[in-house]
Amino acid sequence: MGDCVGCGGGAGPFSEGRELIEFVYGAHGGAVKDQLIPNGGLSTVCQGCGAGFTLITFIGQCPECEGVHAVSPPQCHDAANIQFAGKDYKLPD
Repeated sequence: MGDCVGCGGGAGPFSEGRELIEFVYGAHGGAVKDQLIPNGGLSTVCQGCGAGFTLITFIGQCPECEGVHAVSPPQCHDAANIQFAGKDYKLPD
């Protein structure tokens, strides 16, 4: 899928960390990032501060520290696939 015309090439849906967040953010012209994760989302623990929350869309933020997390559609069946962008990462405006 890294070669998917709608995804923009480069990083792909199996990337890790910030690379995955940036891939999901831009995938299909930004259409993926705000889509709801099937089955009500994934319960997880923030990889930045340790607070529990549910990732509801493919990119989301921890309600406590605003840490950015994402999962790609092919991997949204398991919370272990959620990636963290790093404590200093901010979503583009």
